[in-house]
Amino acid sequence: MFFFLRNVTLLVSDVVAESRCRPTLKMSSPYFAVKDSSSVVVRTKRGLENPRSLSVLKSRMASSVKTPDSDSVGIKEEKEEHSITSHKNIVAHGSREEKVSKNSEVCKQNNKTVPEIHTLPASSSKPRRAQVKVEYELENGAAVKQENNWEPTNWTQQISNIREMRSVRDAPVDQMGAAKCFDTQVSAEVMRYQVLISLMLSSQTKDQVTAAAMQRLRAHGLTVAAILNTEDDTLGKLIYPVGFWRTKVKYIKQSTAMIQQEYGGDIPNSVDGLVRLPGVGPKMAHLAMDIAWNQISGIGVDTHVHRISNRLGWTRTTTKNPEETRRALEEWLPRELWSEINWLLVGFGQQVCLPVGPLCASCLNRHCCPSAFKCSPRKRPPTSDPRSPEKSTSQGKVKAMSPSKPKIKEEHNPVSPPALDNKCQSSAAHQSTGHCSMKEEPQTAPLSPRILRKRSKI
Repeated sequence: MFFFLRNVTLLVSDVVAESRCRPTLKMSSPYFAVKDSSSVVVRTKRGLENPRSLSVLKSRMASSVKTPDSDSVGIKEEKEEHSITSHKNIVAHGSREEKVSKNSEVCKQNNKTVPEIHTLPASSSKPRRAQVKVEYELENGAAVKQENNWEPTNWTQQISNIREMRSVRDAPVDQMGAAKCFDTQVSAEVMRYQVLISLMLSSQTKDQVTAAAMQRLRAHGLTVAAILNTEDDTLGKLIYPVGFWRTKVKYIKQSTAMIQQEYGGDIPNSVDGLVRLPGVGPKMAHLAMDIAWNQISGIGVDTHVHRISNRLGWTRTTTKNPEETRRALEEWLPRELWSEINWLLVGFGQQVCLPVGPLCASCLNRHCCPSAFKCSPRKRPPTSDPRSPEKSTSQGKVKAMSPSKPKIKEEHNPVSPPALDNKCQSSAAHQSTGHCSMKEEPQTAPLSPRILRKRSKI
């Protein structure tokens, strides 16, 4: 029993000695740190090596805890904001941001620093529209439209050729156009009114007919007061036979009444005012501004200008009406040519570039015109025309074209012959018909082949 107790005491003493020899654990956490950096609280299995009171320990622990700096808080907020924005950008942009996030994860796993990506925070507003192209630029305080770079090829050469062909000035528009139909001895107001009436009558009418109607109106009295006092029937007889003369009688009376009431007896001095008048279109308004008011407001485009501009390729695309042609020409044609172009092309269309059968062979633009010899087949002139090359051989061709009538052999009426005498029987052998030839009465007029064929069938 004594030996057993001795062994137990020895064993306990060995354990105690062994525990004293074990290394102590130093706690470096800020909660266990002391003000003095050299002194550190040591904890062992038996407890603290420097036992202090609980209150002193709590005070040291509270004083040793450091408050987070503002810089670290800002960095943390930036990181959180960066993570939020990167997540939104990944959802918005897709594959590009997914690659960036994958690369950052790989760097974190390899304990490498991730490069910061500076991105703007995602906004909930709609994406910006593309920048609108500015059509006008400020130049010396005034709004000026940007110049259009497009222009047709060879247009300067084509205009110079048309000027050369129009140098004689012998077209109908040169002598009987709207600029030649008014009276030069009257006042300026009456002259402008006569220019407007001549333009209204010239629509869908040849210049010769318009000039004759203007002469009759001037002899009757072509003023605002005289037209208002004229009855519709009388006015219709004066302007007949211009195109749509009944409709033009109404338009002339209504426009004259508006001029008297709203403009004091003078025509409007603007395109907008002229277009308000019944029967006045853009072409008439621009020509009236040029001839009556001596102001260039636009190009007067009629059927000749519309047709020739499309034939020469002076429009980007084929235009369907004169108003589209006017806008297309004003985009590139210099403004100093707007007044001349109507006079040039109208006379050129009346003499050379005809609507049907244009005289491309005698046109100077035949080598630079894209529509040369392609517009329409040449109209065959009549044989009485001196320009006809078939005049000398017209009679021979007419004979060759008219088929000759087939000759029909005339036969006598098959009648029952009377009794033949001996002389007839003797001469019957020499006759090819097989019967006796009797004396025939002379016919007064030859029978037609149709009647002869009918009689032969009887």
